[in-house]
Amino acid sequence: MMKKLDKEQLKLSKVKEVKVVKEFREFISRGNVIDMAVGIIVGTAFTAIVNSMVKDILTPVVGFLMGGVNFEDLKWVIAPATEETAAVSLNYGMFIQKIVEFLIISLSVFILVKVLNMLRRKRTKQEEKKEPPKPSDEVLLLTEIRDLLKRENTPAADASAVSESDEYDAASVHNPE
Repeated sequence: MMKKLDKEQLKLSKVKEVKVVKEFREFISRGNVIDMAVGIIVGTAFTAIVNSMVKDILTPVVGFLMGGVNFEDLKWVIAPATEETAAVSLNYGMFIQKIVEFLIISLSVFILVKVLNMLRRKRTKQEEKKEPPKPSDEVLLLTEIRDLLKRENTPAADASAVSESDEYDAASVHNPE
């Protein structure tokens, strides 16, 4: 009896495992997960560029303007180094540098989102301004036939009222007669 339960439990665990693998595969194959992964990779590369800009360009300029101070060297030594231990220090210069990096990354993302929103609004306005598409030749011909049939079935006095209510004005449709 014990062996039979173990085999049934084994089958159940394999079924659950297959179901989990299938769910995971569906999750990974969704477009938004792939888009998110691409965004993370691009964001990491963007962060490396911003970090280099801060460390290699902005920090030296700000340090020079502050009298030749190098942010990486700014620290408060709590316990000096000995032969047996390394120095214990608070590296507040590195902290200041990380704050500057954060502000620049935040500003860059803000500008990027602002530009994307502006482009999205511009595209929406252009779509709203687009003229409706001109009717095809078949639609124009059918409209003309409809107008002619209406004129034949209505008295002459009502012909002007019929043309005013049509979707396409009969006068604007080319009449081959």
